[in-house]
Amino acid sequence: MTHSPTNQRLADFIQASPTPFHATQHMVESLLAAGFEHLDERADWQLKPDGRYLVTRNGSSLIAFTLGKPETGIRLVGAHTDSPCLRVKPQPELNQQGLWQLGVEVYGGVLLAPWFDRDLSLAGRVTFRNRDGDLQSRLIDFRRPIATIPSLAIHLNRGVNDNLAINAQTDLPPVLAHSQEPTQDLRELLRSQLEKEHPDCGLEQVLDYELSFYDTQPPSTLGLDGDFFSSARLDNLLSCHAGLAALINSGAGQPCMLVCTDHEEVGSSSTCGADGPFLEDVLKRVIPDNSARIRTIQRSVLISADNAHAVHPNFADRHDGNHGPRLNAGPVIKINSNQRYATNSETSSFFRELCVQADVPVQSFVVRSDMGCGSTIGPITASRLGVRTVDIGVPTFAMHSIREMAGSRDTEYLIRVLTQFYNTERLV
Repeated sequence: MTHSPTNQRLADFIQASPTPFHATQHMVESLLAAGFEHLDERADWQLKPDGRYLVTRNGSSLIAFTLGKPETGIRLVGAHTDSPCLRVKPQPELNQQGLWQLGVEVYGGVLLAPWFDRDLSLAGRVTFRNRDGDLQSRLIDFRRPIATIPSLAIHLNRGVNDNLAINAQTDLPPVLAHSQEPTQDLRELLRSQLEKEHPDCGLEQVLDYELSFYDTQPPSTLGLDGDFFSSARLDNLLSCHAGLAALINSGAGQPCMLVCTDHEEVGSSSTCGADGPFLEDVLKRVIPDNSARIRTIQRSVLISADNAHAVHPNFADRHDGNHGPRLNAGPVIKINSNQRYATNSETSSFFRELCVQADVPVQSFVVRSDMGCGSTIGPITASRLGVRTVDIGVPTFAMHSIREMAGSRDTEYLIRVLTQFYNTERLV
């Protein structure tokens, strides 16, 4: 079924973003086309009051902002660029039973079973020495299916439908080819791909890489009436895309900031994660005076946008009976008294008012009292900065699967309310 214009743009973004590096690169290109200026953290910044700027760190995290009058309070939207996946190990080559495979490491809380019998490709960042002796990095994306993880036939595992136990070390290495003599070398394969995608890079030797397998199946709008949107990496590229679209669509009269950081799925503790100093470093350069910066942060609000759990019709008992978010019923306010989410009554009320102003439905989510609760960048950023925060997200099925599903109308809802937020004159 044909995508709506909004979902087509989301599908294009996801297709162009198989890794956090690609997602960040795509956002940079979109922002530059919209008139934003790319800042370098290693250079001095000369910021103008009416300026529109972006800065990246590690090539996988991005902060974009419009200055306006920051002392009135900054409208921040936070999301994350990474998704659970299978990452290639440093020395991954395996030759077993005449087949060439690559050893992988599980990144984040992956729902492993759906990775079997998929058409997989490979993408990421490769670092190499060029002919001048300099170290450089480039992004690559094989795009076409080059691997799969075949299931074991039910005839050889009769109890598989009763209790599937997946060993991450032995069961997950994807198959890429028949073994050849001499034995295949991943770095030689990467050399060929680099020379294909970047013929002018002056490559001499591939040194290291950060590579992820991903599903090549494109996003789809599905359902008898086109009610659903299915894709890889909806958690959390959907929120990155919505925040990007809202920032570009906003009137730019208010001080606004989009913060898309890497490594949320593994705790955010890194130089470019939400638990690192990236956002604080940028804020210190935007507002150098300590007292003025604290006053500004206390006037600011962060909307932490990360997907929420929709109530599954086959497993409705996994939700609190009064808090079962539904697809296509608008963004979800996420609440947890143990601070796994940073929402409080003031920030949730503020978000509800934004939804009214944007003519967007809104829902709420609280995890069952006898179940553990996930978390987001919201509490991390709130605790580091002291900024008032509301945790929200689009409801989805199959979170952390290789393919997730959202309502086909919810992305538009999220873009509308985030645009309203960026344009609002009064913060809570």
